[in-house]
Amino acid sequence: MTSFTTLFTALLVAASSVVAAPVQPVELIVFSPTITSPTQGAIWSANTTETVTWDTSNIPAEKQNSTGLLLLGYLENNSENLDIAHPLAANFPINAGTVNFTVPSTLPQRDDYIVVLFGDSGNKSPSFTINPSNQASLGSLL
Repeated sequence: MTSFTTLFTALLVAASSVVAAPVQPVELIVFSPTITSPTQGAIWSANTTETVTWDTSNIPAEKQNSTGLLLLGYLENNSENLDIAHPLAANFPINAGTVNFTVPSTLPQRDDYIVVLFGDSGNKSPSFTINPSNQASLGSLL
């Protein structure tokens, strides 16, 4: 029995050394586009249709068919406080460079909102303001 166990162990070790061939490193391609809109200080109002745009000039060929996810967050205590449960938009083509959505109606007024665009990497916008739906923005009064 001892020789059978020794033989079985030797065969198992030999088989595992054949299966455990070295793996070649894989180059990870990260695309993190610059958000071009909203700009710093932009003002959005709740219940309005807004557009986020980003630079598509450097999309690698491997990422041309990627889809995106757009999240709303706000800057507080060195954190982006992203609302991952309620995306502003999802499954849109990254190579489109733009996505439209309706600003949620239940948001408090803040001047430190951001949007974060995920394709395979996250990229955040400059901070901007969202006003409640019953408060007109100064831009709409001019």
